[in-house]
Amino acid sequence: MNNLKKWKTLKSKMVLDHYWCKVRQDEIELPNGRIIDDYFVSIKPDVAMVLPITSSREIIFVRQYRHAVGEFFLELPAGNFDPTKESAEVAAIRELREETGYIPQEFRKIGTLYDKPSKDTNQIHLFLAENVSKVGEQQLDITEEIEVLLIPVESVLDKMIQGEISVAGTVAALFLGLKFITYE
Repeated sequence: MNNLKKWKTLKSKMVLDHYWCKVRQDEIELPNGRIIDDYFVSIKPDVAMVLPITSSREIIFVRQYRHAVGEFFLELPAGNFDPTKESAEVAAIRELREETGYIPQEFRKIGTLYDKPSKDTNQIHLFLAENVSKVGEQQLDITEEIEVLLIPVESVLDKMIQGEISVAGTVAALFLGLKFITYE
């Protein structure tokens, strides 16, 4: 029996409407009747993320600086996309090629996750790219400086446990993706 009720939006206004950052302020009524007049929601674009694996069972990671935290992180290749202009699959293959120079022979969707549904609107579309091969150099944006690393599948879990791989979307994608990778 589910007695949970959705919150009711009474008013909504954009308080920040910039190309790179959109924030909406909602006035909401909770199921208990209480009114919250300052519930802020980040309007974020969807993300396409790829778990790329070579025929020699190495996962391709990107290492890059993340300014909000001021640290370098090991992540799977990923990027924002506009679903009115391209599909998640096309965006994922594009991001893999741009960030790493690799393309897949086999490619399939393995899941869709919500990033932070309490405050953010976006989804992460996860793809498994198998038998990837290098076809060229990186094609990076002006804000990107990316190191490409190949890590054996067997080492990835230890790197997550040790905190070397700690970005939530990447960790979730790895756990989902490792289900599809057969261990020899």
